[in-house]
Amino acid sequence: MRQIVLDTETTGLEPAQGHRIIEIGCVELLNRQLTGNHYHQYINPGRDVEEGAIEVHGISNEFLADKPRFEDIAQAFIDFIQGAELIIHNAPFDVGFINHEFKLLGKRYPAVESLCTILDTLAMARQKHPGQKNSLDALCKRYEVDNAHRELHGALLDAEILADVYLRMTGGQAALLLGGQESESSAQAQTIWRLSADRPPLAVITASSEELAAHEQRLRAINDASGGECVWLKMTSGASAAD
Repeated sequence: MRQIVLDTETTGLEPAQGHRIIEIGCVELLNRQLTGNHYHQYINPGRDVEEGAIEVHGISNEFLADKPRFEDIAQAFIDFIQGAELIIHNAPFDVGFINHEFKLLGKRYPAVESLCTILDTLAMARQKHPGQKNSLDALCKRYEVDNAHRELHGALLDAEILADVYLRMTGGQAALLLGGQESESSAQAQTIWRLSADRPPLAVITASSEELAAHEQRLRAINDASGGECVWLKMTSGASAAD
Protein backbone atom coordinates (compact mmCIF):
# COMPACT_ATOMS: atom_id res chain seq x y z
CA MET A 1 0.00 0.00 0.00
CA ARG A 2 1.41 3.39 -1.00
CA GLN A 3 0.79 6.23 1.43
CA ILE A 4 1.96 9.85 1.23
CA VAL A 5 2.33 11.84 4.45
CA LEU A 6 1.71 15.47 3.48
CA ASP A 7 1.94 18.91 5.03
CA THR A 8 1.73 22.46 3.67
CA GLU A 9 2.68 25.92 4.81
CA THR A 10 0.63 28.92 3.68
CA THR A 11 0.51 32.71 3.62
CA GLY A 12 -2.39 32.71 6.09
CA LEU A 13 -5.35 30.70 7.30
CA GLU A 14 -8.13 31.19 4.75
CA PRO A 15 -7.99 30.49 1.00
CA ALA A 16 -11.29 32.39 0.73
CA GLN A 17 -9.31 35.50 1.75
CA GLY A 18 -6.80 34.98 -1.03
CA HIS A 19 -4.20 33.07 0.95
CA ARG A 20 -1.97 30.65 -0.93
CA ILE A 21 0.33 27.68 -0.43
CA ILE A 22 4.04 28.51 -0.09
CA GLU A 23 5.48 25.08 0.75
CA ILE A 24 4.51 21.44 0.20
CA GLY A 25 6.30 18.57 1.90
CA CYS A 26 5.56 14.88 1.33
CA VAL A 27 7.22 11.62 2.40
CA GLU A 28 6.37 8.22 0.96
CA LEU A 29 5.41 5.09 2.87
CA LEU A 30 5.23 1.77 1.06
CA ASN A 31 3.70 -1.08 3.05
CA ARG A 32 4.16 1.07 6.17
CA GLN A 33 7.86 1.64 5.62
CA LEU A 34 9.57 4.90 4.76
CA THR A 35 11.10 4.56 1.33
CA GLY A 36 13.29 7.68 1.42
CA ASN A 37 11.33 9.02 -1.56
CA HIS A 38 9.89 12.48 -0.95
CA TYR A 39 8.48 15.57 -2.64
CA HIS A 40 9.38 19.03 -1.41
CA GLN A 41 8.74 22.39 -3.02
CA TYR A 42 8.70 26.05 -2.02
CA ILE A 43 6.22 28.15 -4.02
CA ASN A 44 5.96 31.83 -4.88
CA PRO A 45 2.37 32.70 -3.87
CA GLY A 46 2.19 35.96 -5.80
CA ARG A 47 1.22 37.82 -2.63
CA ASP A 48 2.70 38.74 0.75
CA VAL A 49 2.94 36.27 3.60
CA GLU A 50 1.19 37.47 6.76
CA GLU A 51 3.43 38.37 9.68
CA GLY A 52 1.64 35.87 11.93
CA ALA A 53 2.32 33.09 9.45
CA ILE A 54 6.01 34.03 9.20
CA GLU A 55 6.26 33.74 12.99
CA VAL A 56 5.03 30.14 12.69
CA HIS A 57 7.08 28.84 9.74
CA GLY A 58 9.79 31.47 9.26
CA ILE A 59 9.37 31.65 5.47
CA SER A 60 9.78 35.24 4.27
CA ASN A 61 8.56 37.05 1.18
CA GLU A 62 12.17 37.63 0.10
CA PHE A 63 12.95 33.92 0.27
CA LEU A 64 9.93 33.05 -1.92
CA ALA A 65 10.57 35.74 -4.55
CA ASP A 66 12.50 33.49 -6.96
CA LYS A 67 10.54 30.28 -6.33
CA PRO A 68 8.22 28.75 -8.98
CA ARG A 69 4.48 29.45 -9.06
CA PHE A 70 2.01 26.70 -8.20
CA GLU A 71 1.07 26.34 -11.86
CA ASP A 72 4.69 25.42 -12.60
CA ILE A 73 4.79 22.56 -10.11
CA ALA A 74 1.17 21.35 -10.17
CA GLN A 75 1.65 18.42 -12.53
CA ALA A 76 4.78 17.12 -10.80
CA PHE A 77 2.92 17.29 -7.49
CA ILE A 78 -0.05 15.39 -8.92
CA ASP A 79 2.25 12.76 -10.40
CA PHE A 80 3.76 12.18 -6.96
CA ILE A 81 0.53 11.82 -4.96
CA GLN A 82 -1.83 10.26 -7.52
CA GLY A 83 -3.31 6.93 -6.46
CA ALA A 84 -1.89 7.04 -2.94
CA GLU A 85 -3.57 7.43 0.42
CA LEU A 86 -2.77 10.90 1.78
CA ILE A 87 -2.07 11.06 5.51
CA ILE A 88 -2.58 14.62 6.77
CA HIS A 89 -2.98 16.16 10.22
CA ASN A 90 -6.12 18.32 10.04
CA ALA A 91 -6.75 17.28 6.45
CA PRO A 92 -9.56 19.78 5.67
CA PHE A 93 -7.06 22.64 6.02
CA ASP A 94 -4.40 21.30 3.64
CA VAL A 95 -6.85 19.72 1.19
CA GLY A 96 -8.86 22.95 1.10
CA PHE A 97 -5.77 24.93 0.16
CA ILE A 98 -4.64 22.43 -2.48
CA ASN A 99 -8.09 22.30 -4.06
CA HIS A 100 -8.16 26.11 -4.06
CA GLU A 101 -4.86 26.16 -5.95
CA PHE A 102 -6.19 23.63 -8.46
CA LYS A 103 -9.36 25.64 -8.92
CA LEU A 104 -7.36 28.76 -9.71
CA LEU A 105 -5.67 26.86 -12.55
CA GLY A 106 -8.92 25.90 -14.27
CA LYS A 107 -11.01 22.83 -15.00
CA ARG A 108 -8.16 20.64 -16.23
CA TYR A 109 -7.09 20.01 -12.62
CA PRO A 110 -9.33 17.73 -10.50
CA ALA A 111 -9.99 17.89 -6.76
CA VAL A 112 -7.57 16.06 -4.49
CA GLU A 113 -10.34 13.65 -3.46
CA SER A 114 -10.54 12.31 -7.02
CA LEU A 115 -6.78 11.65 -7.08
CA CYS A 116 -6.28 10.08 -3.65
CA THR A 117 -7.98 8.71 -0.59
CA ILE A 118 -7.43 10.83 2.52
CA LEU A 119 -6.78 9.89 6.13
CA ASP A 120 -6.99 12.66 8.73
CA THR A 121 -4.71 11.88 11.69
CA LEU A 122 -6.30 14.66 13.74
CA ALA A 123 -9.71 12.99 13.48
CA MET A 124 -8.07 9.64 14.25
CA ALA A 125 -6.31 11.07 17.31
CA ARG A 126 -9.50 12.68 18.61
CA GLN A 127 -11.24 9.32 18.35
CA LYS A 128 -8.40 7.51 20.13
CA HIS A 129 -7.81 10.21 22.75
CA PRO A 130 -11.09 12.08 23.36
CA GLY A 131 -10.88 15.16 25.52
CA GLN A 132 -7.10 15.42 25.20
CA LYS A 133 -4.81 17.72 23.23
CA ASN A 134 -4.20 16.20 19.80
CA SER A 135 -1.94 18.73 18.10
CA LEU A 136 1.11 17.29 16.36
CA ASP A 137 3.29 18.49 19.24
CA ALA A 138 0.97 16.83 21.78
CA LEU A 139 1.03 13.56 19.83
CA CYS A 140 4.83 13.69 19.65
CA LYS A 141 4.92 13.87 23.44
CA ARG A 142 2.30 11.14 23.86
CA TYR A 143 4.00 8.71 21.46
CA GLU A 144 7.56 9.70 22.43
CA VAL A 145 8.50 11.07 19.03
CA ASP A 146 11.52 13.35 19.28
CA ASN A 147 10.75 16.75 17.74
CA ALA A 148 13.22 18.74 19.83
CA HIS A 149 15.11 19.76 16.68
CA ARG A 150 12.07 21.66 15.39
CA GLU A 151 12.12 25.35 16.27
CA LEU A 152 9.81 26.43 13.43
CA HIS A 153 7.19 24.58 11.43
CA GLY A 154 8.24 23.39 7.99
CA ALA A 155 6.19 21.26 5.63
CA LEU A 156 8.77 18.54 4.95
CA LEU A 157 9.92 18.35 8.57
CA ASP A 158 6.32 18.18 9.81
CA ALA A 159 5.54 15.45 7.25
CA GLU A 160 8.50 13.40 8.50
CA ILE A 161 7.42 13.86 12.11
CA LEU A 162 3.80 13.00 11.27
CA ALA A 163 4.94 9.81 9.53
CA ASP A 164 6.65 8.74 12.76
CA VAL A 165 3.58 9.66 14.85
CA TYR A 166 1.19 7.89 12.46
CA LEU A 167 3.16 4.65 12.51
CA ARG A 168 3.34 4.67 16.30
CA MET A 169 -0.31 5.65 16.66
CA THR A 170 -1.36 2.75 14.45
CA GLY A 171 0.96 0.23 16.09
CA GLY A 172 3.84 0.02 13.63
CA GLN A 173 6.76 2.06 14.87
CA ALA A 174 9.27 -0.59 13.76
CA ALA A 175 8.22 0.09 10.17
CA LEU A 176 10.09 3.40 10.23
CA LEU A 177 13.21 1.55 9.10
CA LEU A 178 14.16 1.68 5.44
CA GLY A 179 14.33 -1.21 3.02
CA GLY A 180 13.22 -4.01 5.32
CA GLN A 181 15.96 -3.39 7.89
CA GLU A 182 15.29 -4.67 11.38
CA SER A 183 16.48 -2.88 14.47
CA GLU A 184 17.84 -4.57 17.57
CA SER A 185 14.83 -3.38 19.57
CA SER A 186 12.53 -4.82 16.89
CA ALA A 187 14.22 -8.20 17.13
CA GLN A 188 14.03 -8.12 20.93
CA ALA A 189 10.32 -7.33 20.73
CA GLN A 190 9.81 -10.69 18.97
CA THR A 191 11.69 -12.63 21.70
CA ILE A 192 9.60 -14.49 24.29
CA TRP A 193 10.97 -13.83 27.76
CA ARG A 194 10.02 -16.55 30.24
CA LEU A 195 10.10 -15.89 33.97
CA SER A 196 12.23 -18.17 36.12
CA ALA A 197 10.33 -20.81 38.09
CA ASP A 198 12.59 -20.00 41.05
CA ARG A 199 11.55 -16.38 41.25
CA PRO A 200 10.22 -15.23 44.65
CA PRO A 201 6.42 -14.82 44.92
CA LEU A 202 4.98 -11.39 44.30
CA ALA A 203 3.93 -9.45 47.36
CA VAL A 204 0.17 -9.03 47.78
CA ILE A 205 -0.81 -5.62 49.13
CA THR A 206 -4.39 -5.36 50.38
CA ALA A 207 -6.33 -2.12 50.61
CA SER A 208 -6.71 -0.51 54.01
CA SER A 209 -10.13 0.08 55.58
CA GLU A 210 -9.80 3.80 54.77
CA GLU A 211 -9.05 3.03 51.10
CA LEU A 212 -11.98 0.61 50.88
CA ALA A 213 -14.30 3.23 52.36
CA ALA A 214 -13.07 5.89 49.91
CA HIS A 215 -13.56 3.44 47.04
CA GLU A 216 -17.12 2.67 48.15
CA GLN A 217 -17.88 6.39 48.49
CA ARG A 218 -16.59 7.00 44.95
CA LEU A 219 -18.72 4.19 43.53
CA ARG A 220 -21.81 5.61 45.26
CA ALA A 221 -21.13 9.03 43.73
CA ILE A 222 -20.77 7.50 40.25
CA ASN A 223 -23.96 5.52 40.79
CA ASP A 224 -25.90 8.65 41.79
CA ALA A 225 -24.55 10.64 38.83
CA SER A 226 -25.44 7.86 36.36
CA GLY A 227 -28.94 7.23 37.67
CA GLY A 228 -28.10 3.89 39.23
CA GLU A 229 -26.01 2.58 36.32
CA CYS A 230 -22.67 2.04 38.05
CA VAL A 231 -21.76 -1.40 36.67
CA TRP A 232 -19.03 -2.11 39.23
CA LEU A 233 -21.37 -1.36 42.12
CA LYS A 234 -23.96 -3.73 40.63
CA MET A 235 -21.32 -6.44 40.33
CA THR A 236 -20.10 -6.05 43.90
CA SER A 237 -23.68 -5.94 45.20
CA GLY A 238 -24.51 -9.07 43.25
CA ALA A 239 -21.44 -10.85 44.60
CA SER A 240 -22.37 -9.88 48.18
CA ALA A 241 -25.90 -11.20 47.69
CA ALA A 242 -24.56 -14.49 46.32
CA ASP A 243 -22.33 -14.89 49.37
